[in-house]
Parts: sequence; C-alpha cells; structure tokens
Amino acid sequence: MTPAPLLDTPALSRFVEEAWRERITPALVDYVAVPAKSPMFDPSWQAHGLIERVVRDAAAWVEARKVPGLTLEVVRIEGRTPVLFFEVAATKPASTQTVLMYGHLDKQPEFSGWRSDLGPWTPKIEAGKLYGRGGADDGYALYAAVSAVEALKAQGAAHPRIVGLIETCEESGSFDLPAYLDVLRPRLGDVGLVVCLDSGAGNYDQLWLTTNLRGNITGTLKVEILTEGIHSGDASGLVPSSFRILRQVLDRLEDARSGQLLPAGFHCEIPAHRVDEARATAAILGEAVWKNYPWACGADGGLALPTTDDPVEALLNRTWRPTLSVTGVDGMPSLANAGNVLRPYTAFKLSLRLPPLVEGHEAAVQLKALLEDNAPYNAKVTFEPDGRVGNWGATGWNAPGLAPWLRQAMDGASLRHFGAPLGYIGQGGTIPLMNLLQQGFPAAQMMVCGVLGPKSNAHGPNEFLHLEYATRLTAAVAEVIAAHP
Repeated sequence: MTPAPLLDTPALSRFVEEAWRERITPALVDYVAVPAKSPMFDPSWQAHGLIERVVRDAAAWVEARKVPGLTLEVVRIEGRTPVLFFEVAATKPASTQTVLMYGHLDKQPEFSGWRSDLGPWTPKIEAGKLYGRGGADDGYALYAAVSAVEALKAQGAAHPRIVGLIETCEESGSFDLPAYLDVLRPRLGDVGLVVCLDSGAGNYDQLWLTTNLRGNITGTLKVEILTEGIHSGDASGLVPSSFRILRQVLDRLEDARSGQLLPAGFHCEIPAHRVDEARATAAILGEAVWKNYPWACGADGGLALPTTDDPVEALLNRTWRPTLSVTGVDGMPSLANAGNVLRPYTAFKLSLRLPPLVEGHEAAVQLKALLEDNAPYNAKVTFEPDGRVGNWGATGWNAPGLAPWLRQAMDGASLRHFGAPLGYIGQGGTIPLMNLLQQGFPAAQMMVCGVLGPKSNAHGPNEFLHLEYATRLTAAVAEVIAAHP
C-alpha cells in the first residue's frame, strides 16, 4: 500500500509546471547557447570565461528566486573549476541529517552530425523537447533542484537540511571535485540522502532509479614508427604501418570479433540481485532496450544489428560488462587530403567503460602496462590516461540497499506524477561523485535519477531535454525530500 502523500499533489504539479514554463525553460535556453565546455575539451577555459558565465548566470537565477532560508555561494580554489554551493536550513523538527543535491554545468564538446536545423549552441524547442548541448546533461539540475525546494516552501512543508553541490568539471572526470569535497565536508553535515540528477531513464513513462554506474578510463593511445611521413610506394612493405601496430596492441585488450575485453582484471561478478533487476527492467522495456538506437542500414538493406537482441543481456552488457570505444583519432588526414603517404604515427582516443565494482585507477595502471609493454617492431607506443597523475580513471558505483521509506516515497511519487510505478535500471555512464560520496557517507541513501531517456543522446548530435519528463521529475524530487524521515 502506497502511503498518503505529504504534499498537496495537484498544487505541487501546478507549481512545478509554472516554474518550468515561466522560469526554468527560458534560463536553460540561455544556458544551452553558451559553449561552456569542460576543461578537458577547453584547456583555456579560464581565459575564455564561458564556464564562469554559466556559473554566474545560474547563481543570479537562484538569488533572484529569493527562496526563504536559501543561501548560495560560488566556491573557488585557485586553478580549479568553480563550484556552486547552496544551503537551506531544516524546518523539520528534530531533523539532523542533510539532503545533498548534485548536478553540473560543464558540457561535452560539439560533436558532428547535428540535424541541419539544430546545433549544439543554438537552442530550439520542438515537440516538447529542448534541443542543444548540456540542457539534459545536466544543466537543468540546479534549476530543478532549487525549484523543488521552492515548491516545498510554497506549501509550508517541513523538510530536512538541504545542500546543493553543482560542479563544473564532471565531463572531465570530476578531477577538481575531491579538493572541493575536502574543503566543503564540514559544511555538508551528516548526509542521509543524495539526490543526483545527472543520470538516465528507461522511458518517459515513469520515474527511474539508477541502481549502478560503470567506471571509465579515457586516454590517448599513440603508436609512432617514423619521424615523418614517407611515400607509400617507397616504404610500404618495409616500414610497418602504425595503424597495423595499433591494431595488434588493441588485440591484447579486446576480441575484435565479439567486443569482449580479454584481461580478467577488467571484469567483475555481477551480483544476483542486479541480474534479477535487469530481468524486471527488460520485461518493461522489451526490444526497446536496443531498438531505440539510430541504427544505420546494413549491407542487405536491413538495419545493422546489436551485439545481442536479448533485452536482459543487452542491459547487462551496457551496465555491468567492460567495453572499449574509440572516440577520436589523430595522425590521419581527411579523406580529401589523403595522399599516398605512409603516415608516421596513429593515435586513438580510447574510452574504456568498467564494471561498477572495478577500481578505476588500478585498472588504468594495468591498461597502460598492457598497451605499452613489448611493442611490436620496437615502435614507440604510449598510452596517456586522462586525469591527474596518480588519480587516473573513474571508479563505478553500485547502490547500497534501499531503505523502505525511500522505496515507498519514490514509488508513490512515480505513481502520482507519472501514473506508473518506480522503475530500476543500471546505467552505462559514469558519475565520479557517486563513488566518492558512498565512501565518505557509507550510510547515506542514494536517489540517482535523471532525464536522459531514449534518444536524448547526451554527448552526441541532437541532444534534447524532454521538458514534460523533467517537470514531473522535479515534482517527484520534492515529494521524496518531504518524505525524508
């Protein structure tokens, strides 16, 4: 039996709908237009001032709301990306714990392939979706979080202490975040609930709770065989191709036919209850688990095929099994400029997703040794992981057991605002903060959710924010905070 709501549900819905229509969406339109790329993609971010602009715009928006009891500060550490920190005192009697709300304002780079009438920095609202880079991943988070608090205040609802932590380095692996957590830890208090708004949804029909996240190692693998390019007719057959050497090196890591990663250290045992959850989620989503992707036409005119069309295995593949992606390339001229030259080097940008229970830095050290040792033809092979030395890679996250109050609160909020029960789904992406917070606050409950549903395509072309889903999610978050014991 679902407990009665602590808030007036119709009034809450009206409040958040007005907030999104009148205040949040216009602010996000302005936000999308700013190419505030994460520092990994814009090393001159300080000089360009774009991260500073979105931080100042967001701070001004929050301060203009004049939410009772809310204070906001832009926290700065020299040489690091800034953090927005807000705090709201508790109004619930005898409440001693803190609710921590999290999001980020930095963005992925443009990428190519945008629809002709869309672009990463040209916001457009169409069919209830806000297109452009960063709105869904996850510039909306601060605005939704503050509006959820404001909705509680509008009803005079009692709530625990609430703090907000909005970073600007997440898309670079959050390498600046540990320093801020050290500084802010005394101000965080006893965190009893984390509300992270940077995750995804299996569909747009119900509230989805993220149960686990993969880790990630990114870095550049470079193979050098010459100091300059040589006429291919003169050198090929004698000088080995840097691309062929790179292929041999990658064969140490991946079975090219199946995509399975070979080193045992990059795998972990999947907990039985996560397999059971995958079965339940597959029963809800069915073939949509793999059919929602933008498949190209295959050689016979039919669609290209996934690695598996079994929905359960598909979910486990993208959330619990390690996978290699090549996300960039250097050392290759464009097709239009590709002369008959044996190139001196080939470099690939690698993204290696790790299972939730594999430690990120240790895996990065293992990966570097695997790729660099005993290079074919004595070529110069280097793998340079991204991040700060000694802190390579991001460790994934597996959610702690769910407290009955939180399960009931989220399920009830989903039923009231979506008309369907709470769904549970693992995500293949990475949120470095979650592992850090679970280590720092092992007893805290975790509400990890977000708006990245089917075809929202964060990081890629035509990214969009589903406005109605985000509105309902905001109302659900307010209800869960009100239910915090």
